[in-house]
Amino acid sequence: MSRLTVLAGPTAVGKGTVSTYIRSHYPQVWLSVSATTRPPRPGEIDGVHYHFVTHERFDAMIENGELLEWAVVHGVNRYGTPAGPVREAMAAGKAPLLEIDLQGARQVRTTMPDAYFVFLAPPSWEELVRRLTGRGTETQGEQDRRLVTAREELAAEPEFDATVVNNDIRQAAEELVSLMQADT
Repeated sequence: MSRLTVLAGPTAVGKGTVSTYIRSHYPQVWLSVSATTRPPRPGEIDGVHYHFVTHERFDAMIENGELLEWAVVHGVNRYGTPAGPVREAMAAGKAPLLEIDLQGARQVRTTMPDAYFVFLAPPSWEELVRRLTGRGTETQGEQDRRLVTAREELAAEPEFDATVVNNDIRQAAEELVSLMQADT
């Protein structure tokens, strides 16, 4: 059975972009696809980037014990990791990677304490703000909420086993995969 790696970090740090790079360049890494109640952003594909579900379906997933972790993020939408595919990947000897938020990482720390936890950090606070405001996918109110959350998330870095600074997508992805390989 392979060891689970959890990647978390503040909003807009580039978790999704690093994961997309890994998906394209490291076929040996199995990436979990989270479920969310938020609507898709432009270019996102259901089942690839997220499983976009209704609030009712998400409630059913919680009730039926189908989620490894779940959380309300930024006080609005819920995100969660379907447990079945993760356990199947581990049992098959694949290198599983979860890209999740801080709340979810803390839940996984409780339910799967042997997992390896990697914090993806921005090069600076200013760069994180630039990335969030520059992507143009959130309203000003949503950006403000996410920045408040980001400060709290940055303070959690010491809870993780390792930190990767996202100066460059390729370098961050390579460092993360190297850590995953060294940890097994």
